[in-house]
Amino acid sequence: MPTLNKIGTTFRGSHHTPAPSPALRRLRVALTVFFAVDGFLFAGWVVRIPAIKAQVGASAGQLGLALLGVSAGAIATMMITGRLCRRLGSERVTVLTGILLALSIALPPRTHSALALGLVLLLFGIAYGGLNVAMNSVAVDLIAALRRPVMSGFHAAYSLGGLLGAGLGGLLAPHLSPRTHLLLLTPIGLVAVVLAGRVLLAHPLRGPGAGTPAADAPEDVRPATAAGSRPASTADAGSGPDAAPAGRPARAGLLVALVGMIAGCSAYGEGALAEWGPLHIQQDLHGGPGIAAAGYAAVACAMMLGRLSGTALIERLGQTRALVLGGLTASAGMLLGALAPSIPLVVAGFALTGLGLANLFPTAIARAGELTGPGGVAAASTVGYGGMLLGPPSIGFLTDALGLPTALTTVSVLAAIAAAIAYALRNGAPGGSRQVRRSAAPARK
Repeated sequence: MPTLNKIGTTFRGSHHTPAPSPALRRLRVALTVFFAVDGFLFAGWVVRIPAIKAQVGASAGQLGLALLGVSAGAIATMMITGRLCRRLGSERVTVLTGILLALSIALPPRTHSALALGLVLLLFGIAYGGLNVAMNSVAVDLIAALRRPVMSGFHAAYSLGGLLGAGLGGLLAPHLSPRTHLLLLTPIGLVAVVLAGRVLLAHPLRGPGAGTPAADAPEDVRPATAAGSRPASTADAGSGPDAAPAGRPARAGLLVALVGMIAGCSAYGEGALAEWGPLHIQQDLHGGPGIAAAGYAAVACAMMLGRLSGTALIERLGQTRALVLGGLTASAGMLLGALAPSIPLVVAGFALTGLGLANLFPTAIARAGELTGPGGVAAASTVGYGGMLLGPPSIGFLTDALGLPTALTTVSVLAAIAAAIAYALRNGAPGGSRQVRRSAAPARK
């Protein structure tokens, strides 16, 4: 607790943290746009899942198999993307995968069978998985340069994009077919990616190759090192670009796996709420498509608010308490959302779940990046987004056997498991409070 009090003092005394340069502010805005576009496009897809399910004539199990295409594409791409980020630069990979995501969003409603839908979603998953690893890798470097733990803010932009995408989908669902709606999202996504991508490419934080600061980057946009040390993603000579600090590779790998499990439990809930929450409202509670979209919009809004307050929450409570509180809140909320008999209670439960899950994923991904750089982000993202993308197919199979409300209670179970893992790591595994302290202070010469 004394350490946490010192951390709070550090952040309250703004004179200890230099103001970010204009270049860093531009980079932060551009990266925020990428997170928002990612959430916007993904939400546009998920709110039309019930209509596309009816279009292709798929059962719950067949839809689950089709959704496995997203999982397979994303997970197969994530570890490869980590290597591409080191070779080409995370900024370039972010722009390329952002363009691919904007193009692929128009394809799902053009299919007429569960098999064709699954194949199209394979491409969508490749773009989605690659973009999430790449932009989180850029975020880790930018956080080091800013010397503030602002990962939750970037993920708040994802939730804001999801809120806007779900809201737009709810408005358009009664008037436009899924084909027309999702086709309209492509030019919106492309324009945003091109405009934000120009800023991102103009100021690379790290050069391609060994994960070192870009030689042509200005000093004020290079990742800061704590207490005169190397960036977390820089390894000893001969250890490879993603090696952990000397003498601790096994421990760092174990920590990445554990924080990845927290991210996976959290993302399982996000995926379930996104892809089965609207169907639960329509199918089990007989709500219309607009109300179903509003259910996901409530989740996105709650997650956005939770993530906007995430930095302050972690500074005040510390990582462990924030993660445990979030996991338990999500667990209780999902029991309400899955089992309540009325739409208002279900939507309230969904929102409470989103609020609880809000900071679990970004905190875990940021810590993995601090430990081992892009490789850590890729590894934790693979586990994390694996939970998001494998969760919906799993719920599809459970729905056929047990019914959708019972299947959704698995979200509650995994949220509680995430809280338990965070509590078990309280004595130094994540090292959250110590890392916040270092990243908040100016680098020493």
